[in-house]
Amino acid sequence: MTFRPPRIEQYGLLSDMQTAALVCDDGGLNWLPTPRFDSPSAFSALLGNDSHGTWRIAPNPDIAGNVTAQRRYHGESLVLQSEWHTTSGSVRVTDLMPPCDRVGAPQVIRIVDGVSGEVPMISTLRPRLDYGRVSPWIHQQDGRTVAAAGPDALWCDLPVQHTREDGGIVSRFTVAAGERATFALTYASSHAAPPEVPDPEAAFAKTLSFWQGWAAEGTYAVCQQHREAVIRSVLTCKALIYKASGAIVAAPTTSLPEEPGGTRNWDYRYAWLRDSSTTLAALLGTGHWREAKDWRRWLLLTVAGDPENLQIMYGITGERDLPERELPWLPGYENSAPVRVGNGAADQLQLDVYGEVIETLYLAHEAGLAPCSDTANLHRRLVEQLADRWQEPDEGIWEIRGPRRHFVHSKVMAWVAVDRTIRLAEAGALDADLPALKELREEIHRDVCEKGFDKERNTFTQSYGSPELDASLLVIPRVGFLPPHDPRVVGTVEAVRRELATADGFVRRYLTAGDRTGVDGLAGDEGTFVLCSFWLVDALALIGRLDEAHELFDRLLEVRNDLGLLAEEYDPVAGRQLGNYPQAFSHMGLIQSALLLKRLAAEPAVADAPVTATVLAVA
Repeated sequence: MTFRPPRIEQYGLLSDMQTAALVCDDGGLNWLPTPRFDSPSAFSALLGNDSHGTWRIAPNPDIAGNVTAQRRYHGESLVLQSEWHTTSGSVRVTDLMPPCDRVGAPQVIRIVDGVSGEVPMISTLRPRLDYGRVSPWIHQQDGRTVAAAGPDALWCDLPVQHTREDGGIVSRFTVAAGERATFALTYASSHAAPPEVPDPEAAFAKTLSFWQGWAAEGTYAVCQQHREAVIRSVLTCKALIYKASGAIVAAPTTSLPEEPGGTRNWDYRYAWLRDSSTTLAALLGTGHWREAKDWRRWLLLTVAGDPENLQIMYGITGERDLPERELPWLPGYENSAPVRVGNGAADQLQLDVYGEVIETLYLAHEAGLAPCSDTANLHRRLVEQLADRWQEPDEGIWEIRGPRRHFVHSKVMAWVAVDRTIRLAEAGALDADLPALKELREEIHRDVCEKGFDKERNTFTQSYGSPELDASLLVIPRVGFLPPHDPRVVGTVEAVRRELATADGFVRRYLTAGDRTGVDGLAGDEGTFVLCSFWLVDALALIGRLDEAHELFDRLLEVRNDLGLLAEEYDPVAGRQLGNYPQAFSHMGLIQSALLLKRLAAEPAVADAPVTATVLAVA
């Protein structure tokens, strides 16, 4: 069967909080790194075609005739159910990854249930290890099918007869109403003992219970109007947390393009301090505080010994070296090459991360997380580093690959770091030199207002002395740098909306240079940025345009796919999602906007306070 790349939004997410799988609405499992989020993938058709690895279970197209499909998650969980209706009957395929108590042994369970009539089915299991480069040795061992190569093995427990075809394992079978066929795939080291044969029914019950139980721990009354969207986003954020360490990956994929056919293709399967901390802020806002405790421990293990050499991102167990390389044997999603693994931005200087990390520590304190002397010591050392470095140019929030600049957003977040430190010290939660910190806070504030503001256009700019705008300026009122009613804030919101937003309110990060190399050091274009569009929702709400904010928020909810998932970017012309998927940033933005809109409707006065600290703290 010829592989035709589905749109990104046609994929659903499975996760066991060790790794993640993407399952297309045609029944194809086309992405599965094993055994971790950042491991080489055993199925990589997402970035190529079927020959790079896929596992498709669906009605047999040669027999089933006309097929219609629908899918959903089973309640508030990551148990994915796809249902096909054919001329001869209906069938349901339930896909799940059970949370694993043993690190390094992820499983995929696929349960096929006959719903009505009889449906001819086909399972085509074609593993290709090491990102589609290696065809494994497929053999039988103790009645089980094993696909192994080098250090990796996939144990396949198949309920029906199968044949070897074109380097894959093909099963053709018929399922009638009331009948069930269960398939399981388990990863193990090729040199280890065989994993236990899975119990699919028990795995289903365990997985459903875990996700629904975790979701029930949250507090969603503050965003009841958008409960379904918020809970789906909360579940997605949870799915991106590496259970063994508490680290949060920005997305479970690599190299899904920001422009189809373009070169803006990056690996997001790492723990950015910025993405992690803002995602935790959203989780804290919905009552999930245990994740903040786990992440704080990961932060200490990763950073505390050497905060003077703070990186913007790390591996999910604290790795510092994330060398970026290209995989030339993969053509890329819709021929978007190169496919990259690793991320060279790990070596960049991004001063805003100090603000996001310290803001999260502040929110955790507000949420009642027990004080930690080691964290307090790390906090003080980070502020000391920031005091020494805040006047330097950096690569900024968008990780430009051009010359460093004095980005306004970076300076604003440096101000946030100092401001939240002062608040903690004033609350008696942190020992600090308050007079010196207050003087530093004022110095940063004055510097930004003098050098980062264009008086003629009445707007802050992307960087000092630059005419360009940047959507990250929309956070200025959210973090309390200036009050929302300040004319400079209103002017900035209006300028960003005028110059970076589409007529429907979808916001670009900044203006790219097309075929030329622009401020980010890259040629090519990209879609509108989902998080920036949620930032516009927040900014409009804060400056008093609540009706417009609600309209834009509802429009953004329509961008989600049928499962409630969001990628990094959106192309409003083609009406499709772009970039790595699903993206923690996008779902974090949804959660925070929902929380803000609800709180502003109930308590308009909170608009004059730092939004992340006042509005998003746990009630």
